[in-house]
Amino acid sequence: MENVQLSPKCVFEQFARINNIPRPSKREEKMIEYLKRFGQERNLTTIVDETGNVLIRKEATPGYEDRETVILQSHMDMVCEKLVDVEFDFDTQGIQTYIDGEWLKAKGTTLGADDGIGCAMELAVLDSDDIEHGPIECVFTRDEETGLTGAFGMKENFMTGNMLINLDSEDEGQIFVSCAGGKTTTATFHFSRIQAPEGWFFMKASVKGLTGGHSGDDINKKRANAIKILARFLYKQLECRPILLASLDAGRMHNAIPRDGAMVFAVPAADKEAVRVDWNMFAADVEEEYHVTEQNMEWHMESTDAYAVLPKEVSDNVIRALQAVDNGVYAMCQDEEIAWLVETSSNVASVTTADEEIKVVASQRSNVMSNLENQGNTVKALFQLAGAEVEQGDGYPAWKMRAGSALTKLTVDCYKELFHKDPLVLGIHAGLECGLFSERYPNLDMVSFGPTLRGVHSPDEKLLIPTVQMVWDHLLLILKRIPKRA
Repeated sequence: MENVQLSPKCVFEQFARINNIPRPSKREEKMIEYLKRFGQERNLTTIVDETGNVLIRKEATPGYEDRETVILQSHMDMVCEKLVDVEFDFDTQGIQTYIDGEWLKAKGTTLGADDGIGCAMELAVLDSDDIEHGPIECVFTRDEETGLTGAFGMKENFMTGNMLINLDSEDEGQIFVSCAGGKTTTATFHFSRIQAPEGWFFMKASVKGLTGGHSGDDINKKRANAIKILARFLYKQLECRPILLASLDAGRMHNAIPRDGAMVFAVPAADKEAVRVDWNMFAADVEEEYHVTEQNMEWHMESTDAYAVLPKEVSDNVIRALQAVDNGVYAMCQDEEIAWLVETSSNVASVTTADEEIKVVASQRSNVMSNLENQGNTVKALFQLAGAEVEQGDGYPAWKMRAGSALTKLTVDCYKELFHKDPLVLGIHAGLECGLFSERYPNLDMVSFGPTLRGVHSPDEKLLIPTVQMVWDHLLLILKRIPKRA
């Protein structure tokens, strides 16, 4: 990374160091060790809890000892996505970044700015000797992306401040004060494979080059889901000819919209040319349907070797279930002032095929917990009807807006002072750890903001460089203006 082109230098230097450290979700041990060493080398109180969350405490600068303690919080893990034709090992290699105009990008992989840039700002504060602030607790949680493990495992007495700034948002100028809750539904189809009938023909079809994105932030942007596209084609074939599924694999992350996928299926040999024609016509229809959001779709179909297939009943049930399962926006918020906000949604996130099972993972989100339960039950019931074994996690709670929030007012006032315009105060359809913090720390006053990111959870992830300076200036002014303890 060419630091001379990036400002603030102290933040981008920390981000460069972070991106040299492998930190996939659930495998953050190297990052935990780095943070621990970082705090200890600066003689700062450093705590690692039993879950792997790291807290580094810094005393107030002279004259600010009587201020409220502020918690700065980010998550240390990153979504590990790469282009299909890129060879990259997220467990051993550092992210390779480059500058493209005003954007910072990665070479063929996710950038890791979600939430590495938040971590970098925290480390820059801890490393400074010229920032005015009261007592600070910098908290780095683990495994936010695949289960909120760090926030779930955090004990009530780990953090001691009464104000928390979450640095995990993706639109500069937007201050978030509430978020959606969520849960994950996993459906598993069990089977014993059989041989396809004599004279059947095997075909492999794939789609790639979709935009993908974050299943919360981007669910309302009419982006194609690779799983739903492949399922649509299979269902259309099932309605007009015999077909047996051998495998279907698409998507990897529970919180990302699948960008690519492939399937193998068998049809009677007499139908193979009709299937090819249908595939080409289907591709043209889908490209037209998504001509605005999906301009780089790639379609491929070829013959392939025969191998054992799913029994017809299971094959039919998988195809029908994937055609029928809810995907996308289910409901918008009813309150007039936030009618633009998605309230409830579901994303069919991944399908993986093994010798004796096909596993489907779908994630549901809602700002209304009763609707989250209902949407989860809708997806669960559909897969149960299809004969799958269904499991659901407990999920995570929504973060409700805090009436009369002193931290929100301070954050807004500081923004207006710096930039001479009003920020947007919003809720977000994505999940934030603030929802869990609000359960464990009911008196905690929280806001979330961050620099502008696009394409998160995909290899298109990019960071708008000028907004990092803006967020940094905003953060430092807030720290300077934190009120005195009551």
